[in-house]
Amino acid sequence: MTKLTIVAFDGTRHDLDVANGSTVMENAVRNSVPGIEAECGGACACATCHVYVDDVWAAAVGAPEAMEEDMLDFAYDVRPTSRLSCQIKMSEALDGLVVHVPERQA
Repeated sequence: MTKLTIVAFDGTRHDLDVANGSTVMENAVRNSVPGIEAECGGACACATCHVYVDDVWAAAVGAPEAMEEDMLDFAYDVRPTSRLSCQIKMSEALDGLVVHVPERQA
């Protein structure tokens, strides 16, 4: 299992053991992390699973693809480390990943 930490807007940490190949969004929904709405179910067709990747993990996670970048145009308070959590697949390389949930979703 790979470690994933999702920090809710109120500062509550959700430390999760997750399966490689699963997405950050799937794990957030499965564990009832507040603030991740995931209205499209992971199809990269909305911006309701927006997160901020912790600065130390930004390079490892990488930049969004073009389709994701288009959807981020609809997100609230987009920052340089903004990503849609449905597009971040967990792997051994991301063991220990930390992401932060914004104040609200789009």
